[in-house]
Amino acid sequence: MNEWMPIAKEYDPLKAGSIDGTDEEPHDRAIWRAMLARYVPNKGVSGDPHLTLFVGRLNLQTTEEKLRDVFSRYGDIRKLRLVRDVVTGFSKRYAFIEYREERSLLKAYRDANGLVIDQHEIFVDYELERILKGWIPRRLGGGFGGKKESGQLRFGGRDRPFRKPINLPVFKSDFYGEGQRERREWSRDRTWDWRARDRDHDRGREKRRQERESSRAWDESEREREREFREERSRGRERKDRERRDRSKERDSKKQRGDDKHR
Repeated sequence: MNEWMPIAKEYDPLKAGSIDGTDEEPHDRAIWRAMLARYVPNKGVSGDPHLTLFVGRLNLQTTEEKLRDVFSRYGDIRKLRLVRDVVTGFSKRYAFIEYREERSLLKAYRDANGLVIDQHEIFVDYELERILKGWIPRRLGGGFGGKKESGQLRFGGRDRPFRKPINLPVFKSDFYGEGQRERREWSRDRTWDWRARDRDHDRGREKRRQERESSRAWDESEREREREFREERSRGRERKDRERRDRSKERDSKKQRGDDKHR
């Protein structure tokens, strides 16, 4: 556990399916499929994987020329490949870009992630197929990221890094900017002191109770403000109706006096 990192150094489908990388059993069938897969990286892919970026979430209308125009700002591009469907020829919304120099790759990795191209916010990461040991692509149940609606999120990548396990001792991490490591609490027989966990649980329960109470108080104050607003609006409408009736009566009175005068 002390070797925990937010970004996976080796791909494990079981860990990738867990928000903190600690699951012991798969929670969906896709993870089973990834665990049973025997994926071999495509040997027909050329180029240096350590100088190649993956660019995803592209607009279907985005072309190779547009990508080259955007990513050539960071350095000389050796090769650019927009992946297309072999039957329809339509874009699959991701591409691979190989640079000539490492500094260009690092600059694009740092600055291009989150850019908006053709009204789509893109995602940029290193190529993982030939670099990350044990890599399983998304189509086989692996990969990183995913959508919440699918119920098959994958963690440990740049898009969705692992969250720190609850019982993990705090240690200094440049990724999260945390403080110094804290000592674990052990009992005399060198076993984990479960009382510490119970105390943490009690404190968490008390904190949740306070949050619920503050939320209810806030809701009551909101309802009170809404009720006052409605009453004020109702009084305003009544006041306007009275003024409108008074003006109407005054106009009728003036008209009546004018008619009497002409007679």
